[in-house]
Amino acid sequence: MAPRKVQWPLVIVVSLLVRECLGGCSEVDSLTEAVQGEPFVLGCISCKKRGEVSAITTVDWHFRPQGKENFTHIFHYEHPSADVMDDAFRGRLDWLGTRGEDIQAGTVAVRNVSYTDAGTYRCIFNRTLLLAGFRHQVSVEKEVELSVVDAAKRELAAVVSEMVMYVLIVFLQLWLIVVVVYCYKKVSDDMDAREARRALKAPKEYVE
Repeated sequence: MAPRKVQWPLVIVVSLLVRECLGGCSEVDSLTEAVQGEPFVLGCISCKKRGEVSAITTVDWHFRPQGKENFTHIFHYEHPSADVMDDAFRGRLDWLGTRGEDIQAGTVAVRNVSYTDAGTYRCIFNRTLLLAGFRHQVSVEKEVELSVVDAAKRELAAVVSEMVMYVLIVFLQLWLIVVVVYCYKKVSDDMDAREARRALKAPKEYVE
């Protein structure tokens, strides 16, 4: 089954970022909270220890629903084909990882997430390193514990940033009031001092 073109802006952005980062591979953990009815990106990156060594890699995703004991093979990618292995995910999985034989990003997108998608996802890289004169097999496994919620929770950083913004706005308003009062008082004092000097000078001019 050929990979489908992803329609969602967020998924496209994540996909582009993953592919652009392959030049300097970084193993970033996947997000773990999906929203009911929305798409979700399951991240899985396995960087080679020696980037200059070529490799042929396949990626398999397995899924274990919450409360179950066994994993089910749901997805297999072997360039250039992406195959959905489980009917529950058929038509809902899109390959967003490396497009080539030397795979470092095994990221996939899940369309229209449902509560039954909550559980443990296991990503397996089967990598054949093409060394001089021989081949070396390497297997890497990573797991993602996915929960599904009704609505996205606000990130703590966003909440803190908003609170800091409001505090700064209040502080700036108070500071502006203080500055205005100070300037008014200073101008008023200067005017009073000027009037006082004029009052002291007037009798002398009258006497002369």
